[in-house]
Amino acid sequence: MNVYRCEKNPVIRTEDVAPSRPDFKVLGAFNAGVAKVGEDTILLLRVAEAPVSEREDEVLVPLLDADGKVVVHHYDKSDSRYDFSDSRFVAVNGQTVMLTSISHLRVARSRDGVHFEIEREPALFPEHELEAWGIEDPRVTQIGDTYYITYSSASSRGVGAGLAETKDFRSFKKHGMMLAPENKDVMLFPERINGKYVAMHRPVPKSFGAPEIWIAESPDLIHWGNHRFLMGLGEQGWDSARMGGGAVPIRTERGWLVLYHGADSKHRYCMGAALLDLNDPGIVLARSSRPFLEPEADYEVKGFFGGVVFSCGALVNGDTIRMYYGAADEVMAFADIPLEDIFSTLL
Repeated sequence: MNVYRCEKNPVIRTEDVAPSRPDFKVLGAFNAGVAKVGEDTILLLRVAEAPVSEREDEVLVPLLDADGKVVVHHYDKSDSRYDFSDSRFVAVNGQTVMLTSISHLRVARSRDGVHFEIEREPALFPEHELEAWGIEDPRVTQIGDTYYITYSSASSRGVGAGLAETKDFRSFKKHGMMLAPENKDVMLFPERINGKYVAMHRPVPKSFGAPEIWIAESPDLIHWGNHRFLMGLGEQGWDSARMGGGAVPIRTERGWLVLYHGADSKHRYCMGAALLDLNDPGIVLARSSRPFLEPEADYEVKGFFGGVVFSCGALVNGDTIRMYYGAADEVMAFADIPLEDIFSTLL
């Protein structure tokens, strides 16, 4: 594989991003949606931040209250009702009951696609009960002159898919929850197919089944139906434990190219590809037998959650894909990969 990681990687680090308030610290700037607006490359970053505590015997939990304001709750580490063993969340009986960070979406702009200026204020921020734990992992799809943003909405009710839109990445309009919990990794195809909008999504069954990729269609981006199973877990190896859509599908002469993430039982996340029929994207024509990008660089292996490469967006430049991706759930990087090399992984 010819994977050309940018020599400036990571192109965005946590220290490049100002926290949304002075008593918070940024834990990660990663998993960005990607768009091209005129000459600018836009990254719509997921910014995860947490309140700063001066005490070692407490855990702080940021939550959106009923008035739409983020408030910080204090929990004593000696409280035996709670499990604080994983710094990412507070658990009871093995189940997550609160996150110790909260995420919002932030715009970064670049003329060369390498050096980014990051806005100081959030672009999209949690606003209501179903976003009380944060909004995460956006995908950006341009249809006409509108950029549609799908993102994960986290709360005590679960993780569902939110929908927003913008024309310039300066003002935004939210459309509420697109798909109810438990669902994430939602992205729109960049054109109507047979007169319908089409979306890939990743429901998470709690009784039977596994976290796998489905497809749905809509006449208006609001009412979604004709849900069909698209692609399941690999029998062994890199995508055998969980999977989900990555970058927005790319139209090629061979079919819709889907760059998706997969993880194994050790939570090692890689990127692979699938090819879908142009006229019926519910038909899988081919699929990667091996990943085209694996966590190998130091910034991919080490970080907030190491061993992760996770893309939410890519751009096409001739015969090359420039894939932006979150590394180790902490920073942003990108790699240039020849299309033919990606196609070579498909069977």
